[in-house]
Amino acid sequence: MNETTSISVLPEVSQSEILSLTSPRNAFRAAAVSKEFKSAADSDTVWKRFLPLDYDEIISQAVSPVAFDSQKKLYLHLSDSHILLDRGYLSFQLDKESGKKCYMLGARELSIAWQDDNRYWEWGHIPESRFPEVCILREVWWLEIQGRIAAVKLSPKSTYVAYLVFQTTGYAWGLVVPAKTKVSYGGTEIETENVYLERPGAIGRTGHVPVFPWRRKDGWMEIKLGEFECNEGDDGVVEMAFDEHEAWKNGLIVEGIELRPK
Repeated sequence: MNETTSISVLPEVSQSEILSLTSPRNAFRAAAVSKEFKSAADSDTVWKRFLPLDYDEIISQAVSPVAFDSQKKLYLHLSDSHILLDRGYLSFQLDKESGKKCYMLGARELSIAWQDDNRYWEWGHIPESRFPEVCILREVWWLEIQGRIAAVKLSPKSTYVAYLVFQTTGYAWGLVVPAKTKVSYGGTEIETENVYLERPGAIGRTGHVPVFPWRRKDGWMEIKLGEFECNEGDDGVVEMAFDEHEAWKNGLIVEGIELRPK
């Protein structure tokens, strides 16, 4: 008797309890096995276990009401799309396969050097952004973007990766310059050099492996700032930064900094 057969002979309640101890990926697979499995795999017992413990608190902060009539439908809503929190400046989503939390700090949640001086930056909305506003670079020498998030917001026992999410305008220039990134948390600080917002034609010998951006499915670009471990019971604040001050530049559109489980 194989594992699937042995589970299928159990009462539906037992099947649901067992599936709730596995993972969302396994529950999706089980639902495709048989009608009996689908009933168990679709139950609130299973999907409530996969939702974050504080999901009620999270969705209560949503800018727009989150409607659902089952725990599975709520899970699918939160994993297939994002919801906006904190006046629309913070984005929340679940990783579909693991159920772990993903956040993006919108540009208004970041600290950007000279961000409120309209000689250097301007605030505006573009249709491609999930946020009400993005920060658009006019011209600046000192490019410094920082973000902070409380570790308690994140899923414990997880490795997270932080990314700067951005676009460039058609007239952008000065962005093919090596920058530095930094992620600090729990007494550990990891710095990365030779990080590029635009891929240069050629790179000289620097001793550091270059880091380049890549295009996301939503059309934005992202570049890795660094990663860190978030363990059970951890508190404090995760700090992330992008820093470049080697040349004049313009045409950068900052959407935010995203944190996703690795």
